[in-house]
Order: sequence, then structure tokens, then C-alpha cells
Amino acid sequence: MEVITDFTKDAQIFKALADEKRLLILDYLKNGEKCACVLTDELGIAQSALSYHMKILCLSGIVSSRQEGKWKHYSLSDSGRSFALNRFKELTALGEDSLASCHCHQKSS
Repeated sequence: MEVITDFTKDAQIFKALADEKRLLILDYLKNGEKCACVLTDELGIAQSALSYHMKILCLSGIVSSRQEGKWKHYSLSDSGRSFALNRFKELTALGEDSLASCHCHQKSS
């Protein structure tokens, strides 16, 4: 019986990492929490564009947000980063029998 796995969360993580602007945002956030107003200035993007990217990053769990007054503040989520890294390792790990199950290189007698 084949095991079916739900990759919805994985897709959210990798979607978050599949955009240059979002990678730039992560690069800014690695130095600590940033206010949305600072990010819009540093990135040179409109508030609406930042909101779009931050929604994707927050849904992935890699970034967390908190409201302070009228501004949101964003930071990297330790648990989200760990989860994303572990999932990447799990998805790309070679199984012990990955080559053993291949019959194309075996000589026939």
C-alpha cells in the first residue's frame, strides 16, 4: 500500500523561498525584528507589495509578526526556520535502498 503524504505545508514553505524579494526580506530579518515601515523604505516597495510578501512568509511559518500601534513588526521564527530546514533535509535525503531498488544497471544472466 502506498503512503500518501500531505505536502501542503511544504509547498507553502518552498513558495515562500521561491521569490527574490522574499529572500531579500529574509536577509533583512536575519539581523533582527523590523517594522513594516522600515522594510518598505529599505526594500523600496509599496506597503501593499510588502503585505503580499509578508502574508506568504508568515503562512509558511518562517516569519512571525506582531502588531504595535498601526504598524506590524516582523521577525524570523526559530521554530519555523527549524521546521523548514528539517523538511528540506527529509525531502532530499536518499533512502538506503535508493540505488538498490534500481534494476536498470543490473546485468541479466
